[in-house]
Amino acid sequence: MRASESNQDYPFAVTNTAAALLDDAGTVLAWTPAAEALLERRSADVCGRPARDLLADAGSWEAVLAQGGRGQGGQTGCAGRGGQEGRQGRESREGWDGRATLRHGSGGELEIGFRVIPLHHGAPGRGAARCLVLGAPLELVTRWRQDHALTRELFLQGRVGLAVFDGDLRMLRTNTHLLPYTGVPVELYGRRLGDFLWAEDARTIEARLREVLDSGTPLIGFNTTVRTLEDPKGGRIVTIQAFRLQEPDDQPMGVAAVFTDVTDHERSRGRLDLLYRATGALGGSLSVLRTVEDLVQVLVPTLGDCAAVDLAETVLTGGEPTADERLRLHLIRMAVAGTRPEALRTGTTTRFAAPPSASAERVRRGELVTGLGDRPSEPGNDTVPAWVSTVPGAHSAMTAPLCARGVTFGRLMLWRTGDSAPLEEDDLALLEEIAARAAVAVDNARCYTKERRTAVGLQRSLLPPATSEKPAVEAAGLYLPADADSGVGGDWFDVIPLSSARVALVVGDVAGHGLHATAMMGRLRSAVRAMADLELEPEELLAHVDDMVVQVAAEAEREDPDDGGAGIPLPGGPAGATCLYAVYDPVARTCVMASAGHPPPAVVGPDGTVEYVELSPGPPLGVGGWPFEPVELDLPPGSVLALYTDGLIERGEGDVDEGMRDLADRLLRSDVLGRPLRQARHDIVEGLPPGRLRDDVTLLLARTRVVDTGAIATWMLDADPAVVADARHLVLAQLTSWDLDELAFSTELIVSELVTNAIRHAGGPVRLRLIRADTLTCEVSDSSNTQPRMRRARSSEEGGRGLYIVAQLSHRWGSRYTMGGKTVWSEQNLPLV
Repeated sequence: MRASESNQDYPFAVTNTAAALLDDAGTVLAWTPAAEALLERRSADVCGRPARDLLADAGSWEAVLAQGGRGQGGQTGCAGRGGQEGRQGRESREGWDGRATLRHGSGGELEIGFRVIPLHHGAPGRGAARCLVLGAPLELVTRWRQDHALTRELFLQGRVGLAVFDGDLRMLRTNTHLLPYTGVPVELYGRRLGDFLWAEDARTIEARLREVLDSGTPLIGFNTTVRTLEDPKGGRIVTIQAFRLQEPDDQPMGVAAVFTDVTDHERSRGRLDLLYRATGALGGSLSVLRTVEDLVQVLVPTLGDCAAVDLAETVLTGGEPTADERLRLHLIRMAVAGTRPEALRTGTTTRFAAPPSASAERVRRGELVTGLGDRPSEPGNDTVPAWVSTVPGAHSAMTAPLCARGVTFGRLMLWRTGDSAPLEEDDLALLEEIAARAAVAVDNARCYTKERRTAVGLQRSLLPPATSEKPAVEAAGLYLPADADSGVGGDWFDVIPLSSARVALVVGDVAGHGLHATAMMGRLRSAVRAMADLELEPEELLAHVDDMVVQVAAEAEREDPDDGGAGIPLPGGPAGATCLYAVYDPVARTCVMASAGHPPPAVVGPDGTVEYVELSPGPPLGVGGWPFEPVELDLPPGSVLALYTDGLIERGEGDVDEGMRDLADRLLRSDVLGRPLRQARHDIVEGLPPGRLRDDVTLLLARTRVVDTGAIATWMLDADPAVVADARHLVLAQLTSWDLDELAFSTELIVSELVTNAIRHAGGPVRLRLIRADTLTCEVSDSSNTQPRMRRARSSEEGGRGLYIVAQLSHRWGSRYTMGGKTVWSEQNLPLV
């Protein structure tokens, strides 16, 4: 047999078939050219000889004949032993198949498969006088049988759909399980896909099959949705594999396509993808509201047409609902998404409680409601839960509680409407998993909200008001934390009123960020305020604060062995800080300042020039053992002092000098001389990086003012007790000229006591000064360095009550050291006009 390409699909085809004609005795009567080519044995050498001589082993003749008996009920065909072997096969009219090993003309062996076809003469009852034997190489026969069995089983199996289309894409042959969906006809021969599928789905599939038919390129793994005309809801997802069928002359015959239903697989993969995206959305924010809003946006429309989240009211403020699921929770609708958001927002407050008999595990499970189109779903209908009726027209709905750590924070709800497929138990299981993860995210966001509210409350309680009006300055401050999420840091500013209308301006920067830095900042601010009340000079104040920071650092390094939390790492960091302390005197129009490692302030003069104060900064606070040098400068009225932290000048990649030049330009562009400072401060920091800052930014602006000379009265008194009466007369006259007669009596007593003490205990010249600003200040200065001390006098003592009287008559009083001694002062509030 010549194994040509066109005949390899059927080994016993008539064209070019290797065949031999045998008589009833098994003698070869005829030998075709194909047989000559197959065995390379001529017809003249074979014809007339017994067929058994063709075998490689003549002794296997009986075994070859036995194949016919085994396969055809014992019949052996037309050849037999001694002329008798063929008698048993006379009843066979269809022939039989077998295999044999023949002797090749080249001397080798060839294994073939053959078919014996009896040739009958006359009536069916007569035996076959001759047999036609068709042969082909066994490998070809085996392959053909395998192909035939494969094709047959493919059309018999029911796990995948198989169809053969002609050139017009009409179905010629299908298996019984092509598309086992509602609306698919039983008889599909000659039909097109558009006869029973949606036109859009049919066009999509036929377009791809047409590409295969035209190009010959197989279609691999094409997924599409299949919906029938009778049941268009949801549909099924199928994967299509297709390849072109060709005629023996290579002309296209049609297309064979395999349809595999992957609906469950795709839905499972879709659920996993949705779970992955929902988890990502839940981890994108530490805001409770933003977390649930992102969640519902992911769920719609992938899982449902409408979604909503209800949360317990206490969660919004960082509180934790009760762990007892049987107590009713007051829920607030926090997030909605879908085609009917107005319906979801209706009635945003609900009550949620578990049935009294429900177990804790059951409370944490979800609820699936289907078939809503078959029953009324109006509010108040007992057959439908109240939450289901929120969305009119929904045919199925489900809900899952948001539970974490045994605490219920709210619930997640979802509805499907219209032509979408009804919700299933697998969808509920997915919603429960998403709700469990959402509950953890909401709990984390709630904890963060609680901590942030605490931290921000602490920060705000430690910082002064952003703006203030003093007789000495108009001040406005601004603070931007590097940790914008938590809102806390270690920078601070302060405006501290001092005696004699003076004011102290403070800006500091604690190393590090977060609550540790905030706590340290609070301690430093309190320490600076306490020491400012002692009227210390700037360099002395910084020295005392430096000692305090050194002590704090030493205490932090010690660990209490009796502390139950010993060994647990706590948030910490460097205890160091920088600080600038300045005191402005509106009477003398001077400013004295000292720096502990802090950048110098900028001064914007009334003429529009910007200069930086030439400071000699000491080391940062916490180093210890180094002195601080004061700097004094004259400030014209209307000058603007700009105190800041290094975060404002080091926020870029450039050096500090470049940052200081940029700050000077910003001060001029914001017009700090002509605008209220509360407005100009925002323009100065405008354009800072919108993201996370490199460091905290603090800015304190102060516009200097002066006390008019007409509001100051000064007298030099001799150290003579007789001048006390003169001092009283001088003060009364001055108060009359200032229209402050209401304060005459109290001021007369204060002056009398303070001048008397100065003359009695200090001696030397005494200076008496009145200052009218926002309060009436009375100062008495002498040459003594001894500070006055108020004490409780016994009933038998005639003196010792002077300072007590001063304290009772004053709004506040105190004393401060001066270069020549000390000054005792008293302040009284001015009468209301």
